[in-house]
Amino acid sequence: MAINVTVLRVFTDHDGSYGNPLGVIETREVDPAERQRIAHELGYSETVFVTAPDPGTTSAHAHIYTPTTELPFAGHPTVGTSWWLKDRGTPVKTLQVPAGIVQVGYNGDLTSVAARADWAPDFSLYELNSVDELMAADPDDYTDSVEHYLWTWLDEPAGTIRSRMFAPHLGIREDEATGAAAVRITEYLSRDLTIVQGQGSIIETTWSPDGWVKVAGRVVDDGTRQID
Repeated sequence: MAINVTVLRVFTDHDGSYGNPLGVIETREVDPAERQRIAHELGYSETVFVTAPDPGTTSAHAHIYTPTTELPFAGHPTVGTSWWLKDRGTPVKTLQVPAGIVQVGYNGDLTSVAARADWAPDFSLYELNSVDELMAADPDDYTDSVEHYLWTWLDEPAGTIRSRMFAPHLGIREDEATGAAAVRITEYLSRDLTIVQGQGSIIETTWSPDGWVKVAGRVVDDGTRQID
């Protein structure tokens, strides 16, 4: 039986361009043993399997997979899932993932999640001197088994950075927009940020000194595809 996959783009710019593709599948459609195979076949940087909230409740459950492994937390899947739940008429206040309970917020066209900074992987952070140097970086030069986050200031007083992320060991040569990395760099710099990543995706973050980071962005629905 064919499985329905909603395809979203998460962290688009103001015009709905760019953004990181995300596959969203209801858990009732898939045997848990098939999740990794499906995520691999879809080929998105992440695919999320969602259990919608029970009637009268405001919390949902999600499991997040890259093409090669399950993740305890990731940013663009949790933002995308939260938006998808609201779009289908079941907005939530929390989203439960293996790492813990994510707080969800809706504000105009922005959907946000708040997560603990220590839920994010220990990205190798590289501050580069210019956008030209950043854009010249080759993902094939970053092949060891860690996530690599390269960044440079666009406007330091305004808190705007440009970034790229490579994680080939997770089956992600380059990620278009990475919420978990946004959490990590926000905690590292200890300030609110506007992050322009990849081709032009936009992530907004809010830093809290108590170890929480809010990640917000826009989401576009690109329709449904099917997979066996």
